Amino acid sequence: MTYTADKPPLARSRDELRAQIPGWGVDLDPADRPAFPQERRDLDSGAHWDFPERQEVHGFRERSIEHGMMPPVFGTSVPLKGLSGVIRRYAYARFSEARAAHWLLLLGADRVDAVESHLRSLLTAHPDNPVTETGIRAELTHHGLASRRAGRRVDTRHQWMDPILVAGPWLVTGTVAVRAVRRLARRRTGTGGPA
Repeated sequence: MTYTADKPPLARSRDELRAQIPGWGVDLDPADRPAFPQERRDLDSGAHWDFPERQEVHGFRERSIEHGMMPPVFGTSVPLKGLSGVIRRYAYARFSEARAAHWLLLLGADRVDAVESHLRSLLTAHPDNPVTETGIRAELTHHGLASRRAGRRVDTRHQWMDPILVAGPWLVTGTVAVRAVRRLARRRTGTGGPA
């Protein structure tokens, strides 16, 4: 059983593992460990349980398919939401953590979450400020270009695309918003243009 104080049994014997994996078990003999004279196993760990008390699960929680149950304690700081939550749920439900698809879906969900957050901020009284929050103002006031030319910074190879990646989403969102407002204004005034 997982999450107990007992060490789970090995699937193969020590001799089989040592024969198949070079160097397996080199630290089994205490004399081979550099810290052996100082190592102590007679101290009380302070654990008052054999199986830790489980955290309550409220609603759905993502869990890797490798695990038979939720770990005793898990994070709840950022609950899944929106399209990014759907993508994350799919990654956990369908793919093992050993598969690249699992992690690529989670990376994609992070990007979708960023777009969702930007769109959500536009609907608030204090939307995101792209000039200060993306570091554009700091580039102009704190010698951004001079520091790129003087040192051996690695980001100089991709600095040509930084304005596209930073300003691109804002320009696209602004263009779509302006077109939507113009279309609504035309409909209200009755000058919908050519039919």
